[in-house]
Amino acid sequence: MIVNIFCYSDSGSLIAKKLCDKLRIDPKNVHSVEKFASKYGFCPHKSVSADFEPFFRESDALIFVGACGIAVRTIAPYVRSKTADPAVIVIDDRGKFVIPILSGHIGGANEIAKKTAEMLSAVPVITTATDGAGKFSCDTWAFTHGCAISSLKTAKDVSAAILENDIPVSSEYPLPDPLPEGLYRGDAGEIGIYIGIKKSGPYIKTLRLIPRVLSVGIGCRKGVSKEEIACAVKSVFDKHGIDVKSVSRIASIDVKKNEEGLLEFAKEMNVPVSFFTADELNSAKGIFEESEFVRKTVGTGNVCERAAALTGDEIIIKKTVENSVTVAVSVSKWEAVF
Repeated sequence: MIVNIFCYSDSGSLIAKKLCDKLRIDPKNVHSVEKFASKYGFCPHKSVSADFEPFFRESDALIFVGACGIAVRTIAPYVRSKTADPAVIVIDDRGKFVIPILSGHIGGANEIAKKTAEMLSAVPVITTATDGAGKFSCDTWAFTHGCAISSLKTAKDVSAAILENDIPVSSEYPLPDPLPEGLYRGDAGEIGIYIGIKKSGPYIKTLRLIPRVLSVGIGCRKGVSKEEIACAVKSVFDKHGIDVKSVSRIASIDVKKNEEGLLEFAKEMNVPVSFFTADELNSAKGIFEESEFVRKTVGTGNVCERAAALTGDEIIIKKTVENSVTVAVSVSKWEAVF
């Protein structure tokens, strides 16, 4: 996680130093007025005053030790959306209160504020409605448990509904007891939450929280385009009724590590790519559909299934050929925990 801290006083700089020690943040990521920067080994503030945009764009979290007004005025020109903005937290320079002011749920600011407050023996000031009412926060839970959200609008509707009444939840995974405040088990209703990788849901209005648990093994010819790969993966997932938001990783053979279409597809999906040597692929455990032509070409008889097997616990979609692309999918173990 990339965290940048901004402070404006001697007492604020002391708090920043404490956070550096506890969170293992490089002092170069702390920005203070020049007088205190030299004292604590931080970067002087003048280095960021002219152009704050790179910090906002590249940070996972921004922590301001000072007044809320300073933070608001600094970030205001760069705020875009709750799915893209970093977590922004304000700590008063006496270290009494920790206040998340942006991306409380999806960006994780609420959770960071709670942990930071615990480190400082401070009070976390959480102002989001579901948290204040002690009810289940679907987007916070999704963020902390590695899930994608099917629709931000539906998430907003669910949060509003939970404030009024308990709503049903169902899951492809076993649900523990007790459930969080605001939820009850149920497979029907006007609005509810479904946890799983399938594209459908049981409610009239369903919020799907999608665990990112799938690894996609891909084999392809040289020069394949991003669009061809995307079309192949979409086709395979659609046939099985699976949401592509459940993908956490792509895997292939190392001879494809410079394949532009594959790299662009991974970037578009915002997931990492793992590349394996032929020997590593051949070490994968399981029974795979082998191709002698592929073996003679790259040194292993099956790229996509073996790559999927090395990056997941169980193959759920075996080798599927879509034009010039082969696709296989594996799943990793996951559980619904509240």
